[in-house]
Amino acid sequence: MKQPSNRKSGKKKILLGAAVIFIIGLVILFNLKSRREKSVHVTIEKAAIHDLTAIVSASGEIKPKKNINISAHVPGRIVKIGVVEGQEVKAGDFLLKLDSTQYEANAERDRALIQSYQAQLIQSEARLRREENNYARQKKLYDSQLISLEQLESAKVQYDIALAEVRAIRHQIQQAEASLKSTLDSLAKTVYNSPIDGIITSLRVEEGEVAVIGTMNNPGTVLMTIADLSEMEVEVEVDETDVVGVRLGQRAEVKVDALPNQTLAGVVTKIGSSAIEKLTSTQREARDFLVTITLENPPRTLRPGLSASADIITAEKKGVLAVPISALVVKEEEGQSSSPKEKKEVEGVYVVEAGRAKFYPVEKGIMGGLLIEIASGLEAGQEVIVGPYSALRDLKDGVLIKPEVKKEGGR
Repeated sequence: MKQPSNRKSGKKKILLGAAVIFIIGLVILFNLKSRREKSVHVTIEKAAIHDLTAIVSASGEIKPKKNINISAHVPGRIVKIGVVEGQEVKAGDFLLKLDSTQYEANAERDRALIQSYQAQLIQSEARLRREENNYARQKKLYDSQLISLEQLESAKVQYDIALAEVRAIRHQIQQAEASLKSTLDSLAKTVYNSPIDGIITSLRVEEGEVAVIGTMNNPGTVLMTIADLSEMEVEVEVDETDVVGVRLGQRAEVKVDALPNQTLAGVVTKIGSSAIEKLTSTQREARDFLVTITLENPPRTLRPGLSASADIITAEKKGVLAVPISALVVKEEEGQSSSPKEKKEVEGVYVVEAGRAKFYPVEKGIMGGLLIEIASGLEAGQEVIVGPYSALRDLKDGVLIKPEVKKEGGR
């Protein structure tokens, strides 16, 4: 009587065994299929909201806003120096004196020559009056037919000669006065006074040396340099790819090598309109433009010529969507035609969707540090593939990926 029950139990065991074998077969088949599709190891990071600051970095040196080189205007031996290097001076203070003996002698000569010409002028003017009166008398006599025309013409000639002599002496006096003016100007240039309030930053001569004036091929003797250290600037060289984003009035943070613990604030006040000319043996070189940053409240310890670096803040945005710049890739998009002209480059990022990579075209904004703003094309929280570069370079849509979340600090 128990045989039918045993038969049913045996059928159930057979069916259960067959089901287990079928499931195991499916698992094995699925694993084999997965193994055949190769996955790519990548690092991912979520798109998030950040505050971005776009910065252009450049290096240069500290310079005073007012920096005056005192050069020799006339040649002469230096007989007295009234200042020392590092001394503070006020506008009008005595600086230096050249030997003025020759210029004083020339001035005396010109004065004496003027007095001589003036004495000659008195005599010539008296002679002119005499000849003028004589000509007037001769004209009356000629009108009365008492003298000949020849006598009248002779009187007229004498009058003209006297008049020309007076005019010549007057021109000689003007010439002598101009010579005296030039001599007095040269004499005044033998004494040098400070044109501004400042500090003697460089004194390049000694008493007894001969100052030489500049020529076309010789710049002449620079006697000293005066700088107003109350207004200081930083002249930096900005690369041609960055200078387009620099504008007048932009803020800058300046660090001086000699003052490692201080950050100085400044404002862009001048941007070079042409590239800096550099002598180089290479035919192709990067172009730099000179940008001037005026410092706000420079410390008194600042000195001209110190090396400095500046971070110019070209843009700031608060609360914008951003991703690491390493995530941005350029993908070649082909048109309907196979012609290379139909191909265009599209910027975007790869996003993780259902364990696979998908390319999202995006519009970028400003770049701040290692992050770049995504103006459109992404949403906050989406997982973006940020590296490695070797994987991003060859990544395609639909590729199976094995993600690793990027840790803080990039480690």
